[in-house]
Amino acid sequence: MTEEERFMKEAIRQAKKARALKEVPIGCVIVSEGKIIARGYNRRNTDKNTLSHAELNAIRKASKKLGDWRLEGCTMYVTLEPCQMCAGALVQSRIDEVVIGSMNPKAGCAGSVLNLLEAEGFNHKVKITKGILQEECSSMLSEFFRELRQEKKMKKEEKS
Repeated sequence: MTEEERFMKEAIRQAKKARALKEVPIGCVIVSEGKIIARGYNRRNTDKNTLSHAELNAIRKASKKLGDWRLEGCTMYVTLEPCQMCAGALVQSRIDEVVIGSMNPKAGCAGSVLNLLEAEGFNHKVKITKGILQEECSSMLSEFFRELRQEKKMKKEEKS
């Protein structure tokens, strides 16, 4: 197992924590000098907060751990391509690299819809590595949404 796969496995563990809360299973870790310094998972519904994405939760923890808002020298491993809010936060935090499990063709901002991480004109660019444990990350999300659709269908049938 490569180092990238090992850290992505930990991001997947974080995503499973979100899943246990009936949240969209997205997780991430931030690594500095070969060690995980912060973990995060999606908690939007639990916290009732738009900002409670896995990436933002991890960035907050990493900044606290390092005592600085600048996360230079750090790499984020995330199970799903960051949205525009999280991509912006990655640029603002000066993080060096983001390693992505699964791409998000409907809302991703690391190349799918937009690429804010490498956009010309910003004073910082974030290196992107894609497709690490892609199948595992992707199937976890697909299964979650399939179960959600089945649940909604069953509730609808109960009302009929």
